[in-house]
Amino acid sequence: LQDQFDNLEKHTQWGIDVLEKYIKFVKERTEIELSYAKQLRNLSKKYQPKKNSKEEEEYRYTSTRAFLATLNEMNDYAGQHEVISENMTSLITGELTRYVQELKQERKSHFHDGRKAQQHIETCWKQLEASKRRFERDCKEADRAQQYFEKMDADINVTKADVEKARQQAQLRHQMAEDSKAEYSSTLQKFNSEQHEHYYTHIPNIFQKIQEMEERRIVRIGESMKTFAEVDRQVIPIIGKCLDEITKAAEAVDHKNDSQMVIEAFKSGFEPPGDIDFEDFTQPMKRTVSESSLSNSRGDGKSEPKFGSKSKGKLWPFIKKNKGAGPEDFSNLPPEQRRKKLQQKVDELNRDIQKEMDQRDALTKMKDVYIKNPQMGDAASVDHRLAELGQNIEKLRLEVQKFEGWLAEVEGRLPARTEQSRRQSGVYEAQNPSGVNSCAQDRESPDGSYTEEQSQETEMKVPATDFDDEFDDEEPLPTIGTCKALYTFEGQNEGTISVAEGEMLYVIEEDKGDGWTRIRRNEDEEGYVPTSYVEVYLDKNAKGA
Repeated sequence: LQDQFDNLEKHTQWGIDVLEKYIKFVKERTEIELSYAKQLRNLSKKYQPKKNSKEEEEYRYTSTRAFLATLNEMNDYAGQHEVISENMTSLITGELTRYVQELKQERKSHFHDGRKAQQHIETCWKQLEASKRRFERDCKEADRAQQYFEKMDADINVTKADVEKARQQAQLRHQMAEDSKAEYSSTLQKFNSEQHEHYYTHIPNIFQKIQEMEERRIVRIGESMKTFAEVDRQVIPIIGKCLDEITKAAEAVDHKNDSQMVIEAFKSGFEPPGDIDFEDFTQPMKRTVSESSLSNSRGDGKSEPKFGSKSKGKLWPFIKKNKGAGPEDFSNLPPEQRRKKLQQKVDELNRDIQKEMDQRDALTKMKDVYIKNPQMGDAASVDHRLAELGQNIEKLRLEVQKFEGWLAEVEGRLPARTEQSRRQSGVYEAQNPSGVNSCAQDRESPDGSYTEEQSQETEMKVPATDFDDEFDDEEPLPTIGTCKALYTFEGQNEGTISVAEGEMLYVIEEDKGDGWTRIRRNEDEEGYVPTSYVEVYLDKNAKGA
């Protein structure tokens, strides 16, 4: 390739361009990895539950916990892509950038030496050409001088002096030709030597260095490509662990457990209504309602509290309408929800009692220290605080007893519901004809808060006349918004109200966590419907008030 110096120069420049192109490619890959990692982190953060929010409570289910684990693992997954970017930047981009600078300097040096060698051989060639032309010119001049001398010597008319002068001139020209010949011969030998040295020593050495440089570049780019793959391969085990954790979380999803949690969270304790008896309107007798119907669980109304004409549109199982916060005993809630609320209240009070007792114990120890070491403080100074703590503990214990009484009352009624449901079944009535009569005595209202067996106790607690007056004198609850019925709902239970799909109604009480919303159609028609059956539009001002 001694005659392909220019092509080699172009090829090595192309090699450097390829290396720079690869550096640019890796750099853009690192930017993509960083961008991808950032997007993954933002995505994970976007779907993380907010602290101390209702959304955080929803993550108690196994399916949502699996989703949360997926979000956390995706965050770690994003971290591995950041590692890829960092390693590629340090091991490939940075290293190759420095190498390219060194490569350019080395290439420049080699081709400078090559051009210098080419210029030297070209100079030698020019000297040889000049010496050759001079030798050729002197030989021609000598030949012409010799011919002139011979002509003068043959001419008899020319003087001897002119002939001598021509002879001397011919000898001089011959001498000059001999000198030029000697110089040309010497220059030729020198050029041949330089040319041999150029093509067999200098140029091969330069080309060998260029070849080594080019091969190092090729090896280096190959190693970089290998590193490119290794950087990815190093994070594969960690990414695999992230994916394994996601799979493990997904396998931990328990649909039975989630369903049971939903049941425990929303079960109300209501029993389904029994069969409705046939009402015979052909006989002129007082209209009666089936003993097992939930539309009227009071019988003839003489031996138990009478609700009056307005009770038809009132809301079972609530004895009184809610105004603002619910009653202290949570009697406005379904039995199971009420039991949970009462249990939470008892647990909360017990924790408060424990805190007060811990404070009292700490103060008692402090008082003992003061008694033993009066210089540390006055023992009488803590007596007032100890007395306050004692009073607080006593008050809290009374509260606990009160709520435990209500809790025992609810828990005492809940087991009876299964027996009542069996008594309301048609099979039971068919097997026990007298069961129709006994049903009125055994049946309780769906919240388990009222039975015929408890009629005397109920009459003592809530006299019929007081109850009716209280119901009649109460002002209706203000509306807090409107709602649209998404589905048709047949309100067959007492306290509920039937709605038709697409109907617009007024909201007078939000869902308290039991899955029911209280609505009103007009002054005499109001009741509860499942929250999932309506789309609620609350009035912001009313809600804020």
